[in-house]
Amino acid sequence: MPERGRVAVASPERVLNKEENVANHKSAEKRNRQAQVRRLRNRANKSEMRTAIRKFRETVAEGVGDEATEALRKATSVIARTARKGTISKKTASRKISRLTRLLKKEEASAA
Repeated sequence: MPERGRVAVASPERVLNKEENVANHKSAEKRNRQAQVRRLRNRANKSEMRTAIRKFRETVAEGVGDEATEALRKATSVIARTARKGTISKKTASRKISRLTRLLKKEEASAA
């Protein structure tokens, strides 16, 4: 059952039950299982981040206002959380946030 507000992903149990494991040692099999779970988790985190960015860009395209500022706040929060979890690097997160902020400021200036 997906959590509230989260992207639904395949459960780790379903992924790990596949017979695609090519490891020959017990420790390597465990490492493969861990990597698969992390891959799914990272994919969900990145998807959530891209969705927040897309919604922000759509809001800015519709018009600058309180909604765009709120969308930027939400997108910034999601990007920072994705970096905190280690899915993307801190510098990548900073760059993305900077570009989105710059986009909003540019649109505000052109609207004024």
